[in-house]
Amino acid sequence: MFDWKVLSDELEELKKAGLYTNIRTLESPQGEWLTISNKKVLNLCSNNYLGFADDQRLKKAAMEAIEKWGVGPGAVRTIAGTLSIHEETEKALADFKGTEAAMLVQSGFNANQAAIPPLFSKEDVIFSDELNHASIIDGCRLSGAQIIRWNHLDLDDLENKIKTNDGRRRLIVTDGVFSMDGDVAPLDGIVKLGEKYGVMVMVDDAHGEGVLGPHGKGIVAQFKLEGKVDIDIGTMSKAFGVVGGYVAGNKVLIDYLKQKARPFLFSSAPTPPDVGAIFAAVQVLAQSDDLVKKLWDNSKYFKDHMKSIGFDIGHSQTPITPVMLYDAQVASNFSKRLFEEGIFAQSIGYPTVQKGKARIRVMISAVHTKKSLDFALEKFEKVGKALGVLKR
Repeated sequence: MFDWKVLSDELEELKKAGLYTNIRTLESPQGEWLTISNKKVLNLCSNNYLGFADDQRLKKAAMEAIEKWGVGPGAVRTIAGTLSIHEETEKALADFKGTEAAMLVQSGFNANQAAIPPLFSKEDVIFSDELNHASIIDGCRLSGAQIIRWNHLDLDDLENKIKTNDGRRRLIVTDGVFSMDGDVAPLDGIVKLGEKYGVMVMVDDAHGEGVLGPHGKGIVAQFKLEGKVDIDIGTMSKAFGVVGGYVAGNKVLIDYLKQKARPFLFSSAPTPPDVGAIFAAVQVLAQSDDLVKKLWDNSKYFKDHMKSIGFDIGHSQTPITPVMLYDAQVASNFSKRLFEEGIFAQSIGYPTVQKGKARIRVMISAVHTKKSLDFALEKFEKVGKALGVLKR
């Protein structure tokens, strides 16, 4: 019989090091304020950038989709699981992202597994930013291709590695917005290198869509690179407020992946209510960018004040605000004290970030009011002084 004490001991070590994740249970919908353990707390750690997770328009669309299509698809897409709502939403997504076609899958994580392994194998080379998301890393590993990590955002290092590593096919892959630090990939420079050396370019826009570019169309639109990025990956679980993922690109790419991508072939299709809500989110953003503008206004307000208080918030270029505490135990204690003060902001340590880079990652939303942000700033300052993070 397996000795479970080995795992139990490892869990205790995680707790001692401040690396044990305390999973909170929400007792209310996602929004500006939450109820957790019968306590009302300000939500500062959700990826719900635009408030879509509890938006009345998306909820109505989801309920209408249930009434028309039912709660489940009944099969994988290639057998009996493709509904017309899937194809209508894929067309809307492609139009929104400025591509010829798009393919829906079950999650953003699955999107990377759907896109990379069918296109690349052991004869190929993938150049991956060293801080890419775990889903990109796993997709690359599953492909069997040689993986060359390049220094974070360093185009000179990327070019040097492209020059010295050849293969049947080559790919540069990067996050658009890096989820822990909030910095943005130099996509214009990456595309230039791809064109110069004949290397495919893929971007995972999980934290860019709904945030960057006109109407939140993402990093490709931000840099005006429509049609120049070979593979555009995204998720529906952040700014879009739902769940699911997609791959967007030219029609040949999408037709090929629909024949080869394992998440598409071997896992049931996204559910009708999810797809209905995704379609509604795309429509809302296409019609107005008011929420995107509010998101950026709130972000600037909070970040400017955090810096003036004396916090180290890294070098974020987006609403993602890392409050750098470096020590995992300090970050864990800081999060607990914030919760006591009515702020829900989780600590993040290794392996989500590098050792010695622990932090509180604050996620600003368009639904935050200035009053709530002022409340948060007051509590951060109070806890920072109490724990000796800030000078008194």
